Amino acid sequence: IAEMAAIHVFATGGIGGVHRGAEKSWDVSADLEELAHTDVAVVCAGAKAILDLPKTMEYLETKGVPVIGYGTSELPAFYTQHSGVRLSLRADTPQEIAMILRAKWESGLKGGVVIANPIPSQYSMSETTIEMAIQKAIGEAEQKGLNGAEVTPYLLSRVADLTGGDSLEANIALVLNNARLAAKIAKA
Repeated sequence: IAEMAAIHVFATGGIGGVHRGAEKSWDVSADLEELAHTDVAVVCAGAKAILDLPKTMEYLETKGVPVIGYGTSELPAFYTQHSGVRLSLRADTPQEIAMILRAKWESGLKGGVVIANPIPSQYSMSETTIEMAIQKAIGEAEQKGLNGAEVTPYLLSRVADLTGGDSLEANIALVLNNARLAAKIAKA
């Protein structure tokens, strides 16, 4: 819809991706396939932390979707600034990102671009705390037999409960941060 409305840059919290355990469940978000075919730049704090970030990056690479780190050479992990997944593309200004986007699309290269914008440091959560909450929520989801479209909303809600609402506060902060960057890129 964004592409049809001539919206070339938009913001979200985090993209969908390859779920943990996808080698058994084959649970891969339709976001990734859409990014491969739609000329839109998505500003996000990486893929949602409940996902398998290395596999998500591999999928994006396979589909030819560039991932540009904004001020970072590492894929942000949504609630935290660090995932350990290295990025091959980095840009340090909105103008630089806008130039890359124009060059891609004006040369006829189809498909989207992910702009990975780390959560501001003052809102970044402890990697240990968030990973423990995610692991607990995943275990509970498995015990309940949840699958498919039920999994992501359950995990996000349960992680918010397990972190005493801290993950929800972080989510709000990163969405605002992403919207600010998306506006600057669109204007550049």
